[in-house]
Amino acid sequence: MLHRRNPPSPGPLSAPRPLSSRQTPRRLLVTLAAGVALGVLAPSAGATEIEGLRFDDAARVSGKVLQLNGTALRSGLLLKGYVAALYLPEKGRNATVVLGTPGTKRLQLRMLREVEPTALSRAIQKGMRENHSELQMQMLSARMVQFEHTIDQVGTARKGDVINFDFSPDAGTVVAINGTPRGRPIPGDDFYQAVLRVFLGEHPVDRDVKRGLLGG
Repeated sequence: MLHRRNPPSPGPLSAPRPLSSRQTPRRLLVTLAAGVALGVLAPSAGATEIEGLRFDDAARVSGKVLQLNGTALRSGLLLKGYVAALYLPEKGRNATVVLGTPGTKRLQLRMLREVEPTALSRAIQKGMRENHSELQMQMLSARMVQFEHTIDQVGTARKGDVINFDFSPDAGTVVAINGTPRGRPIPGDDFYQAVLRVFLGEHPVDRDVKRGLLGG
């Protein structure tokens, strides 16, 4: 008589095999790639966008890290002139406080159209006269001549050019186009304040620009 043999009883479920040393890096790369595609990895430094231009939330000037205080578009009736950005050691919403804040600063203009150096120089000088007394302008006159020479060395600003007006207590005011400084540094915190008053003073070049640079 034949005896039916019982099938062997199944053993306990075996644990999954660990990934080999070859598989682990490959799986890791796949995971990282998926994370980048989905944007779930740690984000990069923040930025603000205006008129299709990106402004980093922080900038390093003369070894100091500055915070983006605000951005603004300067436009006329038909033409857009530039986008301005203001970087400060600490954010400020009051023009008087910002103007009186000591330390390193940056005013950046990103050009949206071509501007001749004489036109840029005259516009800034006009803004200074509208925000300063005759006596104050006399005290700035020698440095205004130096500033005019510096703007001449900047040359014609074209669409896409970046002009920085940087200030540090050690160097004074430095004007650069596309990262290249022009002319000699202009001494005095009062001179840089005079430049900022063109945009932040009682009679700014554009009240919307003032509001935007103050984070409004």
